Amino acid sequence: MGNRGQKRTEMVDRLPADKRACSSLEFRPSSSNSSMQMHVTSTNSSPGIHDNDMDTSSSASASSRSEGEHDKDSAYGSCDSDDAEQKHSDLRNYQRQRSSGDHGRFKRLLTSLGEESESSVQTELLRELCEVLSFCTENSLSSMTSDSLSIILVNLVKLDSDSDIVLLALRALTYLCDAYPRASSFIVRHGGVPAFCKRLGAIEYSDVAEQCFQALEKISQEHPVACLEGGAVMAVLTFIDFFPTIIQRTALRIVVNVCKKLPSECPPNLIEAVPILCNLLQYDDEELVENVARCMIKIAECVHQSSELLDGLCQHGLIQHAIRLINLNSRTTLSQTIYNDLLGVLIKLASGSIVAFETLYELNISNTLKDILSAYNLSHGVSSSCAVVDGQRNQVCEVLKLLNELLPTEDAKTEQLSEKVSFLVGNPKQLQKFGLDILPLLVQVVSSGANLYVCCGCLTIIYKFVCLGESDMLVELLENSNISSFLAGVFTRKDHHVLMLGLKITEIILQKLASIFLKSFVKEGVYFAIDALISPEKYKQLIFPVFTGVHSSFDSCQKSSREHGKCLCYAFSSSCFPSGSETGSCKLDKDSVYSLANHIRNIYFAEDLCDTDEGVTDILQNLRTFSGALDDLLNLSLIKDTPAQDEEKLYALLAEIMSKLKCGEPISTFEFIESGIVKSFINYITNGQYLRKKEEAQTISRQFSIIERRFEAFARLLLSSSDHPSVNLPVLALIRKLQISLSSLENFPVISSQGFKHRNYFATVPNARCVPHPCVKVRFVRGDGETKLCDITGDILTVDPFSSLAAIEGFLWRKVSTKKTEQSPEETLREHQIKLLSNIRSCLGVNSELVGSDIMSTDLPEVQVPAEVGADEKSQSSPSCSKKGTAPRLLLYLEGKQLEPTMTIYQAILQQHIKENETISGTKVWSHVYTIMYRSAGEVEDNTCNQLFCASDKAPTLQFSSFFCDILDCVLPSDLAKGSPAYDVLFLLRSIEGMNRMAFHIMSHERIRAFAEGKIDTLDNIKLSVPTVSQNEFVNSKLTEKLEQQMRDSSAVSVGGMPLWCKELMDSCPFLFSFEARRKYFRIVVFGMPQYQLHVRSHSDLGTSNDGRSSSGGLPRKKVLVHRDQILDSASKMMDQYAHQKVLLEVEYDEEVGTGLGPTLEFYTLVSREFQKYGLGMWRGDHDAFISGKRLNIEGRETTESPFGLFPRPWPSTLDTDKLHLPEVMKKFVLLGQIVAKAIQDGRVLDIYFSKSFYKLILGQELSIYDIQSFDPELGTVLLEFQSLVNRNKILGTVYEENSSSKLEFSYHNTNIEDLCLDFTLPGYPDYLLTSSQDNSMVNAKNLEDYVSLVADATLYSGISRQIEAFKSGFNQVFPIEHLQVFTAEELERLICGEQDIWALSDLLDNMKFDHGYTSSSPSIIHLLEIIQEFDNKQQRAFLQFVTGAPRLPSGGFASLNPKLTIVRKHSSNLVDYDLPSVMTCANYLKLPPYSSKEIMKEKLLYAITEGQGSFHLS
Repeated sequence: MGNRGQKRTEMVDRLPADKRACSSLEFRPSSSNSSMQMHVTSTNSSPGIHDNDMDTSSSASASSRSEGEHDKDSAYGSCDSDDAEQKHSDLRNYQRQRSSGDHGRFKRLLTSLGEESESSVQTELLRELCEVLSFCTENSLSSMTSDSLSIILVNLVKLDSDSDIVLLALRALTYLCDAYPRASSFIVRHGGVPAFCKRLGAIEYSDVAEQCFQALEKISQEHPVACLEGGAVMAVLTFIDFFPTIIQRTALRIVVNVCKKLPSECPPNLIEAVPILCNLLQYDDEELVENVARCMIKIAECVHQSSELLDGLCQHGLIQHAIRLINLNSRTTLSQTIYNDLLGVLIKLASGSIVAFETLYELNISNTLKDILSAYNLSHGVSSSCAVVDGQRNQVCEVLKLLNELLPTEDAKTEQLSEKVSFLVGNPKQLQKFGLDILPLLVQVVSSGANLYVCCGCLTIIYKFVCLGESDMLVELLENSNISSFLAGVFTRKDHHVLMLGLKITEIILQKLASIFLKSFVKEGVYFAIDALISPEKYKQLIFPVFTGVHSSFDSCQKSSREHGKCLCYAFSSSCFPSGSETGSCKLDKDSVYSLANHIRNIYFAEDLCDTDEGVTDILQNLRTFSGALDDLLNLSLIKDTPAQDEEKLYALLAEIMSKLKCGEPISTFEFIESGIVKSFINYITNGQYLRKKEEAQTISRQFSIIERRFEAFARLLLSSSDHPSVNLPVLALIRKLQISLSSLENFPVISSQGFKHRNYFATVPNARCVPHPCVKVRFVRGDGETKLCDITGDILTVDPFSSLAAIEGFLWRKVSTKKTEQSPEETLREHQIKLLSNIRSCLGVNSELVGSDIMSTDLPEVQVPAEVGADEKSQSSPSCSKKGTAPRLLLYLEGKQLEPTMTIYQAILQQHIKENETISGTKVWSHVYTIMYRSAGEVEDNTCNQLFCASDKAPTLQFSSFFCDILDCVLPSDLAKGSPAYDVLFLLRSIEGMNRMAFHIMSHERIRAFAEGKIDTLDNIKLSVPTVSQNEFVNSKLTEKLEQQMRDSSAVSVGGMPLWCKELMDSCPFLFSFEARRKYFRIVVFGMPQYQLHVRSHSDLGTSNDGRSSSGGLPRKKVLVHRDQILDSASKMMDQYAHQKVLLEVEYDEEVGTGLGPTLEFYTLVSREFQKYGLGMWRGDHDAFISGKRLNIEGRETTESPFGLFPRPWPSTLDTDKLHLPEVMKKFVLLGQIVAKAIQDGRVLDIYFSKSFYKLILGQELSIYDIQSFDPELGTVLLEFQSLVNRNKILGTVYEENSSSKLEFSYHNTNIEDLCLDFTLPGYPDYLLTSSQDNSMVNAKNLEDYVSLVADATLYSGISRQIEAFKSGFNQVFPIEHLQVFTAEELERLICGEQDIWALSDLLDNMKFDHGYTSSSPSIIHLLEIIQEFDNKQQRAFLQFVTGAPRLPSGGFASLNPKLTIVRKHSSNLVDYDLPSVMTCANYLKLPPYSSKEIMKEKLLYAITEGQGSFHLS
């Protein structure tokens, strides 16, 4: 049989030319009148094929061809109507003449073929017939002619022994079906199918057989049943191995067409083909395998009622092949639909066949499903029903169904189910392996916030597993899964089905293992949650949220099931729910949950637990005692004005509580939350000001002083450890407890849009334009008693759902305002321009709300913005926009609730549904008509100073006033009630995260105070090293997964398409989300989501794709010419032209042939180096380049020295040289801002080392004297020491004033301040005068404080403010710089400059591809990896630049390189050791010769990466 799936070209080549397989492409010449499409269209290109779209046609109809050609003509070029009519008339006349001539030729050929018996003459006649058919159109043939031709040609195929005649007759029949599709009916009627099958069975000539395949493919499209009955399936499959791959594909397309119309009972001749089809699943050709899978899917659907036939499918190895194909490591990539359908086949087999059931367990199916779920991430991308997500069935639903079928219930009623239960009882190790693989994953999924459907599926599977498992096996599995804490979280859900399943699981566990789990159920709060379902009034005082509204929520649950048509009871058929009619109504009655909860409490929980005071654990009692003591002491300190001894007592109490959390007995989440410790901690660090209204102005400074000391003490407690720094810090235990608590408490909803179709919709409001998403129907109604506004009640308007309410308010104001102000001609012209450009953008599908602000600087190319960018993205995604905007003139209300202007109408609707506890249906959102009431805003109070502390209250003497303002005045998500447990946990986490970021500042400040107060003797003891916690510790995996899921939804074309909590949490607590999640969110906010990203990926891409370079793939590309010797000038011209446009820039160097990714990355690297050159006047490192009276000498100094990172050089506002140099410096900062923003937009990497403080300035964060050490350690240390002396002088000064005989000693390291000979110029910048006063010419003890203040101001504020503003102005030309505030300074460096990690061997192997003669075990590859690891940092950078074009890896490291770094064998001459490696940087492609030794390879590689820089040419 030879190798499977391989082309047998040698057989074809040995045949004469006229005996080889001839496709219509080879024979039929192209013609504008031809009705045939030219080639087979691969079925693999479509995402999925169902019953009604399984067409595998290799040609298209004439009408579609002619229509397409007409469209093309009309799109390119134009002519007047007279010329067009004349041309069409001439064409019709030509076709009429051609058809008339064809009729005559067909009549003559029919007569001749019927009369002629000579073989040679028949051969010539058939050749002529094929030629005529290849050029004719459908109009050239009639039914009678086609029928007559079919009779003659079919008879020739049946009876003639001459292979040439048979071949030509088959070819003519194929062309006949192309030209006249109805001819296939005549061919079937005259016995064509059996004749073709007979020829295939004889297989005398390969070209005849191949022509039979082509003819049968045409016929099977229209007559699948006739082909099935005629034996076509076995005919095309019997000798399939003898044909090349292209013919094998044709054969399978025939079988796919046949399987489209299978009868209810599968015919025997199709069952006969199953062994061959199962064997074909092993082939390597993906298109072939996918078509075989389609056939097997249809066959399985046809036989799923018959256990015997299903057993037969298993015996032929279908299960083994299906498991291999769905495995993530499979070499064959299937479309998502076929992948899901294969899972469906396994579901049918497991359901109907005991053989399949046992085989799946024996093949360890649970391990495969675990891998699939882990890679896909079950809680992502799941709709609230199993039906459709973006047009495709959800893979996760199929996996859960299969898992459900693999666990029969113990009370099995059928014989088959009893056999399955008996199998598992007799094979406990199989069931244990299933539990080890699946149970922890399902627990994790439900805990991570899966939606109701997935949650019910997971709980159903857990319930069935617990029912089937033996007690001994369950103990270890359930304890490892922390089932008690898991169930406590389940009982916080509001859906009755979830509660019922949770109760059923609890009941089974208590039945089997009550002695083991009863205590943990009490400890974790499971008992209290169950008791609260029965007696909710008893638990109103509990802090931990328990579900207390069973009966009230039942109505909303029933309402939801009515809207969706099918209840969750039917999602997974199981004994969890009582039997009921299959009408779709809910099987649960109103008292089901109450009855079961009451039963569990009465049977399994003792009487004394019913008293909530008696039922609590000792740990909870102790923690409550500590919390109460801390609160009492805090209240006392408020009355006594916080003396020092009280602070010491508070600190000792805090230390005792932290020791309990860190080293004491394990504390459950329920105990931690219920103890009140969280609120006590918050009251301590805020001095009781948490959630209080603003204090009197005179108390603000005192409050800040106390809070400052509390934060210092809290930081000292949490960040000090006797163990190794950063390893066992007390703060880690507190953070992890808070994270677990947050995951248990938060209930932020993940809302699916139900996969709406992306097409053009027309939104009347607010801009009358086309949008690519559905619109919301709204009726605007004037508020009662409102007389100042016009009434526009009546019409239902379509509103862009992702427009902000501020934009809608602007639209309404123009309609309802009674005061019509007259506009100037200039204003009228401007409005006309805006409207005109808005209409242009709307036609192109572009966001027209972005027009108004920048119309004067907008040119036509800028409209090439992706159509998917959400409406009004700037106004709703930038936190600062609403603050800068004017006060609203109208107030809008939905269902009586006032709406915030920063929200979108879509978010307002979602909030309303969430408030009413309704399940959100995508259909309802778009079909329901919403009523929005509008009122005049009148005089609106300014709430900006309603916060606890305002900016004006900041005391200038305090170092961290802005930091504390940010902590205390933060606005957490509106979904959370202030003072609720989740709100408290979020607040404390936010405070600790801020404290961790500011740890050096806070603890340094404490040291300086200690020195001032005499607790530290020498200045040397001020220096300290502060351990900090990794930012990853603050990432909440549950919230990250929820955000990831929300961003995958098709409504996430902008931030306004996501629930409001996404934006509110990202604004207030971005640290809760992983860096990758924030980067995706950032790209959606700034650039929108390209539509191609919304499509469901194939299973080969289920893992996380982290592509740092191709993230802007949806933007149009623009090629730019650059001169290497004028990099900055070229960059400036490029940015002037394209900075404001959303285009992806690609660089091409003058007089070089290279273009694409590699040259573009090198361009950003070269620009980075230009900005670091000495003498630009931009950075602190070249401070002596512009000193008056000195010549500029930069010889031997190419780059600015910046060992701690680049920071702007301070420029005074009074220096004469400003007029010459500062404007140039400002221009360069503008350009730098443009370059940085463009690099972020395009996903490029810069090779520039900014200091951490510069990144903080980019993020809009304030700097303090403590930040100077990060970029100038010497200056920063001296200034802190001076500040310490100043503070000490202030505290001790009063003592010496009272004792006049004493003299205040004021020295710096045993040296008088005057002896330091410091003047009032900025250190390092003698021309920078800090003050114009003559009194401060030299620094002394009296003016030292002024000196420190002026130096800090010049270094951090006044001296660099103009440069920073210039940078921001350039940056804002690309996108608003405020969007970067979701990142930290360290993360911003990763975003801009990529990674600089050490290269691990495993990392290299996992992310490199070896091809064309090399494998991972090739000697040359082993040598290469060893050489790379031996490289120093400089050589590694050179290697990266040589291969990729950039000396740094993108964010994410080697895994983010796209394409993957590929090493291939370079075919050289005989003198291989003299050849050099070469690269294709655009493909990250290294062509490496197979050198004879490692030493030679290293020598050649170093030479190549050193000398091969600086140009791109063909290799």
